[in-house]
Amino acid sequence: MDSTAGLVIVAILAVLALLFLVMKTKLQAFVALLSVSIVVGLVVGMKPTEVINTIEEGMGSTLGYVAVIIGLGAMFGEMLRVSGGAERLALTLVNKFGEKNVSWALGLTGFIVSIPVFLDVALVILIPIIYSLAQKTKKSLLYFGIPLLAGLAVTHSFIPPTPGPISVATLLDAELGWVILFGAMAGLPAMILAGPVFGKYIAKKIHVGVPDYMLEQIKDAEFDEDSLPSFASVVLIITLPLVLILINTGAGLILDEENGVFEFLTFIGHPFVALTLAALLTFYIFGIRRGFSKEQVQEITTKALEPAGIIILVTGAGGVFGEMLIASGIDEVLASALESTQMPLIVFAFITATVIRVAQGSATVSMITAAGLVSPLLDTFNVSEPMLGLLVIAIASGATVVSHVNDSGFWLVNRYFGLTEKQTLQSWTVMETIIGLVGFGVALLVSFFV
Repeated sequence: MDSTAGLVIVAILAVLALLFLVMKTKLQAFVALLSVSIVVGLVVGMKPTEVINTIEEGMGSTLGYVAVIIGLGAMFGEMLRVSGGAERLALTLVNKFGEKNVSWALGLTGFIVSIPVFLDVALVILIPIIYSLAQKTKKSLLYFGIPLLAGLAVTHSFIPPTPGPISVATLLDAELGWVILFGAMAGLPAMILAGPVFGKYIAKKIHVGVPDYMLEQIKDAEFDEDSLPSFASVVLIITLPLVLILINTGAGLILDEENGVFEFLTFIGHPFVALTLAALLTFYIFGIRRGFSKEQVQEITTKALEPAGIIILVTGAGGVFGEMLIASGIDEVLASALESTQMPLIVFAFITATVIRVAQGSATVSMITAAGLVSPLLDTFNVSEPMLGLLVIAIASGATVVSHVNDSGFWLVNRYFGLTEKQTLQSWTVMETIIGLVGFGVALLVSFFV
């Protein structure tokens, strides 16, 4: 199919078909992305063998990177969870900040904990602390909950090795050092405004106590602090891979490639090596040294790979979708259309992710689908390495805004905080939208200087 108009129609129909399959038929996103990619290839006139080869190339090039990182991240995050590391982090920060500044402590707790631990898992772990604080102070649950949720949501969306930004970075071939740097730059102000600042405001408007059906959780809020890992060890394990990856990125800017130090730093700072070191240290410090047997550590880490598996496959299918757009020629049509509208690529990335997010709900699927549409345009626009990192944040921001009734996170918060649907929209949805808008605003501002 050579017609420009025809290729545009195919691209639009492909996205609509994907949304229909995920939303209406409830088809698993991995199968939906793969099916739409195959149909796109056949419709534009590609030979069946070309379609198969494109699938192999798209899947292989994506999974060769993302599978290793998501798998390692999931294992060291799970080890941190079972050892009580998240609780130690929260309790220490709450004690250090004091009751007056507890909302800031909770925001920072969420920001750090959600780097290795999935948002929903982290919320379940830490919710007893939130319940206990609300009971003791008689303040609205949202006063404590929104800052924690904001911290969790920010790093869940913006900072690797969480699956969303890892997946987008892989599809755009963005260097993780830049993603981490810009994710922190965008994430911290987003967490502050959406967390302690908005949390204080919304808690005055909506006063909710601990739901009756969750009162049992308060009994679990009394932790034996002596049995928890040390605060320093928790912070060390979480930040180690991030620091090593950032050193890797910095080495490329200040050292000559012929330098032996450069070679060493780029090796230990490669995400594969950095996360492997973090995982091994986690297995020992939070596993063996804390009384877990080798068999128990193996069982815990193997179980951690179960939820990671589907994310890896969906990301691979997103890579196939992007590769099919390139092979079919649709990428050139999209690039031409974008140039004619004079819309900056970063704005297109944000808007695309936002539309898909509002339509189908899942942040991860929104990120991957948007990245699949943006990645074929990169060669045309000659995007720099820092700009690739900013595009990741722009897509993550668009996939964060306007969480509503089609998002599982909406209902998770609705139940754990005992909110009505209207109250959830007024609190959680607004919080998520603030995070997305602030994140995109920072990314857009920085884009003028890189």
